[in-house]
Amino acid sequence: MIEQRFFQNAPGSPRYLPIAEHGLIGDLRTVALVGSDGTIDWYCCPAFDAPSVFAAVLDAERGGHFALAPAVPARTKQFYFPDTNVLITRFFTDEGVGEVQDFMPVAGESGDCERHRLIRRVICVRGTVPFRVRVAPRFNYGADPHTLSLLDGNALFESETMSLALTATVSMESDGADAHADFKLGEGESAVFALDQAGEHIAPRGCAHVEAERQFEATVRYWRRWLSRSRYRGRWREMVHRSALTLKLLTYAPTGAIVAAPTTSLPEQFGGERNWDYRYVWVRDAAFAVYALLRLGFTGEAEAFMKFLTTCITPGDGAASGPLQIMYGIDGRTDLPERELPHLEGHCGSAPVRVGNAAADQLQLDIYGALIDSIYLYDKWAQPISSAQWDDVTRLVAWVCDHWDQPDEGVWETRGGRKNFLYSRLMCWVAIERAIRLARRRGLPADLAQWLGARDAIYRRIMDRGWSERRHAFVQYEGGDVLDASLLMMPLAKFIAPTDPKWLSTLDALGEDLVSDSLVYRYDPQASPDGLRGDEGTFSICSFWYVEALVRAGRVDEARLAFEKMLTYANHLGLYAEEIGRTGEQQGNFPQAFTHLSLISAAFNLDRALG
Repeated sequence: MIEQRFFQNAPGSPRYLPIAEHGLIGDLRTVALVGSDGTIDWYCCPAFDAPSVFAAVLDAERGGHFALAPAVPARTKQFYFPDTNVLITRFFTDEGVGEVQDFMPVAGESGDCERHRLIRRVICVRGTVPFRVRVAPRFNYGADPHTLSLLDGNALFESETMSLALTATVSMESDGADAHADFKLGEGESAVFALDQAGEHIAPRGCAHVEAERQFEATVRYWRRWLSRSRYRGRWREMVHRSALTLKLLTYAPTGAIVAAPTTSLPEQFGGERNWDYRYVWVRDAAFAVYALLRLGFTGEAEAFMKFLTTCITPGDGAASGPLQIMYGIDGRTDLPERELPHLEGHCGSAPVRVGNAAADQLQLDIYGALIDSIYLYDKWAQPISSAQWDDVTRLVAWVCDHWDQPDEGVWETRGGRKNFLYSRLMCWVAIERAIRLARRRGLPADLAQWLGARDAIYRRIMDRGWSERRHAFVQYEGGDVLDASLLMMPLAKFIAPTDPKWLSTLDALGEDLVSDSLVYRYDPQASPDGLRGDEGTFSICSFWYVEALVRAGRVDEARLAFEKMLTYANHLGLYAEEIGRTGEQQGNFPQAFTHLSLISAAFNLDRALG
């Protein structure tokens, strides 16, 4: 039974839906999270990293929302229109059945490349259903006041920094600065609500039934045409394709950037401080996403990301983080200052709410391996890189050859001081090794003597100092005995044979220390302090890495069981957050590119092993 969280006659209803009780829609510029009760709880306009307009997922009172649901008790189910990112929320009442179709037309498909809009079409499919709608924007993360003007039943919300126009086929009324309406639909009847950015040079426009139908069909056509390019025909096709559609939604079309997640500050631990802004381009995450999409045959997204690298990112010299930052804005900007928003209480009271990310200034050496590996695969599976791109690669490799032995903050962005992390060494090895392969295959100019020397030195360093005789395992950092799930990448990156005795011993040790019924923790923050208070859930990318490591070690039956268990933790739409809590709840920013790209890779390799 749905709870009407944002309507006045619903005292005592829960203030927050669980993170997993949401679906995602978007237009390759921004996204919206739609709750299973029909409420839009998160929406930034006009881009991923713009200030929020609806942020009830972070503060039920001050965040803002767009609620649309029956005015009577109802059961609800949510699904995607097949092979698309059009979301359907169905409501089952005693008098009839209704549904809300939520979608954002993709620029170009609707015939208007500059206009981005959110459309909600509500239909009564059986009987009669009374509906209630309430539109309560809160601009600039709920910090800016706004006014409401009504004209011919439509609404114009104006703040100092942004204006939104709501056009509707039912007459809206005012409630202070919010708009609301009650209406009843009979079988076959519908109502349409369209939210557009408005302003001095952007005039509001209507969205009648015919136009809504046209844009619905265009949006369906776009997503089905895009997905038809997938070459994946194996088991778990539905989950793999949902993950691919999700990764595509996390792409910023104007530049080719891929964000790590479309949300900020969803907690890794309820009530804890591990709340971060992920609406940026992590070099590592985006490079891994390119790898996953290339696996499925989506070369256009890889090409767009390569263009982002060459046009939006200029490798620097002498910066504390090396020639590359670990993350960038969706337009390539480098200044991402982190600040807290104390007026927002956080999801279920999990403060602080943060925007920006101070980790942008960290040194994380592994990003060079992730990036150059994706460039290598793009050159191999899509099209040859240009001479200018190769020049950039050689400069990066030369820097890695000179700096691979520095301590850094590591792949998990710890805030407890730099260490000599094994995973950082591993990915420096990958950076150099893939560049050597590319140079030899293409006959490209390279300082192979220097590269080979550095590659072999890293290998020896890892084997000598990264191995613990006491644990009979490779460890998180040199001189320690703590394990780390990032070690699962050692055979995946082809650093060590997946059946090497040292690796098999490490795999067993990881299973004992960090695996809980197929779910994998990144590391133990009690044994390896990371500078933050509290604990966290299991990290889903690591769980899928574990599946892949089991496959490569020949433990295919184990891998399949672990994979099938992981699928049970997806939400009702096949979406994953960053982590999974002790009772199976989704935690962290949602949905997470890391999780979905690793699902694709694990499914691909497991399917191939099963034959």
